[in-house]
Amino acid sequence: MKVYNTLSKRKEEFVPLKDGEVSMYVCGPTVYNLIHIGNARPMIVFDTARRYMEHKGYRVNYVSNFTDVDDKIIKKANEEGVDASVISERYIEECKKDMKGLNVKPATVHPKATEEIGGMIEMIQTLIDKGHAYVAEDGTVYFSTRSFKDYGKLSHKNLDDLRSGARSLLVSGEDQKQDPLDFVLWKPKKEGEPYWESPWCQGRPGWHIECSVMSRKYLGEQIDIHAGGEDLIFPHHENEIAQSEAANDKEFAKYWLHNAFLNIDNHKMSKSAGNFFTVRDISEKYDLQVLRFFMLSAHYRSPLNFSAELMEAAKNSLERITGCVGNLNFLLERAADGGMTEEEQEDAKQAETYTAQFDEAMDDDFNTADAIAAIFDLVKFANTHASERSTRAFLTALRDEIVTLADICGLIADRKEELLDADVEALIQERQDARKAKNFARADEIRDILAARGIILEDTREGVKWKRA
Repeated sequence: MKVYNTLSKRKEEFVPLKDGEVSMYVCGPTVYNLIHIGNARPMIVFDTARRYMEHKGYRVNYVSNFTDVDDKIIKKANEEGVDASVISERYIEECKKDMKGLNVKPATVHPKATEEIGGMIEMIQTLIDKGHAYVAEDGTVYFSTRSFKDYGKLSHKNLDDLRSGARSLLVSGEDQKQDPLDFVLWKPKKEGEPYWESPWCQGRPGWHIECSVMSRKYLGEQIDIHAGGEDLIFPHHENEIAQSEAANDKEFAKYWLHNAFLNIDNHKMSKSAGNFFTVRDISEKYDLQVLRFFMLSAHYRSPLNFSAELMEAAKNSLERITGCVGNLNFLLERAADGGMTEEEQEDAKQAETYTAQFDEAMDDDFNTADAIAAIFDLVKFANTHASERSTRAFLTALRDEIVTLADICGLIADRKEELLDADVEALIQERQDARKAKNFARADEIRDILAARGIILEDTREGVKWKRA
């Protein structure tokens, strides 16, 4: 398996630090609002990478944080007149709902910044003791970039050019810096902000230090993979490297993986431009499996354009897979018992070549676009080779292989078991509420959603009843 390493700017053979184990850290969201579809892309693509590595037999320790103290969280809390933790906890739960809808597996650990303050203070003190950080008169602690000779190695930026450009960007309060590129590790409290005690002042951590501390605590001083969106390469990941390697005297991460940007109708996603969508917005129009399929339809390092037309295409494509599995299930209900015929055994060997194509694509830097193409080849093969004369063993082999490959991508191909009873009841209740509010369009939409998933609603005198088709 080869992965593209942002650090070396080339594909490298993936060799984990420990045989059979993978340590992976993926930067999570700042929880001050519902996550948008740009947040969803790294969640989906690196969840898929994790799934594939687990499929190959690796034990993956996957850590993804929640940044639950930040200027935006504090601003929203002050606007609502509540504690910042109320905002962060609210949107952590909403984020988890969206992740579940996207079929993103929970991380091994989801640490929160506010629960790791002690570790941050400890690392900051280590950096001060080693001469990599300094304390300003007001108690602000800065990391000294000039003390770390490799600064800029991830973003491949020239340090002198960075400093020259940064001098014109100084803002109020930063005249205490010894160098324009020095960045904050700890900052003094302000009125109306949460704060913690520290040796330097009452305050809170800078953004970058949290990931260095969480990664070290839950994965160790050295990790296999650090991942996130390409917008994090500089300065966030660059600063993480500087902090971690200066504190630990070891290489931080062997492989750095970054997904490309997501655009909306060929324009950068922007609230002001009116082309900003949350995952929740999309869920009102599409099953979130469609959004996941769409995200995986391009290689993760390629820019991806979001549009209504492309989502419709993704919906139709996904239905080709689920429709094929549905047809195989239909045939299985009527198939006679017995082993494969000689002809079916030959066909099964042919089907295995598509699985090999899938593995080859995923081994090539998690090329989900080509992997999905292999699934479609297998679907086409199944559609042309499965019939009422097929044996149960042959039909089962075809169905299980399609379901397995789809599952590696986090796609639910066998829709019979997708909805739990509680999920059905929740949608029925939402439909009832919509009807009471005379929102008949939404009520009809929910009926159609359930019908598409094999759930039939019956309006009776005793209330709404449902059954599986």
